[in-house]
Order: sequence, then C-alpha cells, then structure tokens
Amino acid sequence: MERYGWNRTRTYAAGALALTALVAGCGSAAPEVPSGPPATGAGSPAASRPPAPTRTDPATPAADAAVAVWTKWNLKPLPPAPAPPADKPLKLTATGAVPVFSEVPTTDKVVFVTLDDGAEKDPKFVEMLTDLKVPVSMFLTRDIVKNDYGYFKPLKALGNHIHNHTTDHPAMSTKPAEVQKSEVCDAQAALTQQYGVAPMLFRPPYGDGAHTPALNTAVQQCGPRAIVLWRESMQIHDMQYQAADKKLKPGDIILAHFRGPKDLKGETMTQMFGELLSRIQEQGFAVARLEDYIKPPA
Repeated sequence: MERYGWNRTRTYAAGALALTALVAGCGSAAPEVPSGPPATGAGSPAASRPPAPTRTDPATPAADAAVAVWTKWNLKPLPPAPAPPADKPLKLTATGAVPVFSEVPTTDKVVFVTLDDGAEKDPKFVEMLTDLKVPVSMFLTRDIVKNDYGYFKPLKALGNHIHNHTTDHPAMSTKPAEVQKSEVCDAQAALTQQYGVAPMLFRPPYGDGAHTPALNTAVQQCGPRAIVLWRESMQIHDMQYQAADKKLKPGDIILAHFRGPKDLKGETMTQMFGELLSRIQEQGFAVARLEDYIKPPA
C-alpha cells in the first residue's frame, strides 16, 4: 500500500496553458508590403522577420479548444501555475509535534484550493474538474463520505490528494483526549483502506482546537504530519477574508466545501466553484497543488 501517496502527479489548468499559447501566436497586423521586391539577403528585414502566424498553426486549434472548455463553464481561464519548487517551502518530519499552517511561504502568485467534508457528490463537479484540471486537496469526513466512497475516486485519479477531516465532524476541543484520538485514527484507517493512501494532512472541523496539545498529540499518534487551516473561506458568491484588505496573498490556502443547493440557497456545487475560480482569476492568481509545495517525511 502506498504510504501518503506522494506521487508527483501534477495537473495544471490546461486551458490556461493553452490560452498562453494562443496569445503568443497572435501577432500585430502585418506591415505594409513595399511596391518593390522584398530584400532577402542576410540581415535584411525580410530575412530576420519571423513568418506571420496563420490559422493553420497546429497550436491554434488546441488553444481554441482549451478556451472553449473554460467557456463551457462560463469562466475565463486562470493563469498557468508555475513549476513546483525544487526546494519545498514546507518540510514535514516523521516524528514529534506536527506543524499548523494556513498558508505556504512562497513568492509564487499562487493559491491553494481545499475542499472539506464530502457531503455533496455532484457528478457535474467531477466533469468540471476533469475539464478544467484545477488541482484541489480534499479533506474528507468518514461518516459523511462512507455512503459513496467511490465518488471521490475519479477526483483522486486526476491527481488530487485525499486527507483526514475526522470521523464524524465534531468540535474537537469539546472532546476528551481519547475521543479526539479516535476521531483522527478511525478516519485515518478508513480513508487509507478505501483509497490505498494514508492521508498526510489533517484538518479539524471549524478549525477548532488546532493549536491545542491534545489535538496535536492525537494527530501525531494517528499518522498525519501536519494540521492545515486556511486564510479565506468560500461562501456562495464570494470569499470571506482574514486579511483586512480582503485580498489574496501568494501562498494562501482557501477553504471550500462539497456543498449543493440545499446549503447554497439553490446554487449548485459547480456554480459555487465557478464563482471561486472567478474571484481567483480576477486577482490574477493561479491555482497550484498544495502537496507540490510540501516535502513529506523521509
């Protein structure tokens, strides 16, 4: 069984990459052709000028198709994420207290999208992520997903990692130490069995108890090697920000949920996620894969 599943599968916003190719292929209007024969010797303008792109450029149809994928979801493509850093800014250890973080120390203009719980299992959302190739990290609650573990397997197959979000979603600080341990360990065992990968990260419901010794000890005993919080949380149409200026910062972790019309005032999971991507796109950020910025224990 693969421990932590730290393959370096990376899926990027392919539509955004292709859009870059399209822009690069669009030149300005061709200069006026002189009446005489063009100079063709070495160093002449005609010799040094690259040929004008044409609609037969093989990259153009692919770029058009990629833009069309984003248009299908009524979205503008995101900027492409940079290559993952060789020197991972978050380095985890195999033993001892686990770190608690809500952002990644990076100057890359990227944010990280995380999805919690697993209550809404909308097939259209699987289609959306398959189309757009936007990376997400999933923090699943055992008792919320156990009626359909299979729903999350296509999302995992896209390269998205599954992490631990307790057994039944309690406020952890209200529970005694042995219950906190059970909440983390039971979910860890179930998710590992179902998905063949031991979750590396843990998120407490509501962020409750994240900095307490009891929860840190429970996480250490059960296997995850970091506790992950967030800087922004997605609502229905906009984000709630912790920063006073209400702007994204490089390395911010964003919280969203698997939610549907019942919880989103009639909106669908794909509509909510589209709004999230629009807010990110408006501020010029790319979405990177959180795990690509974390070095797991040796």
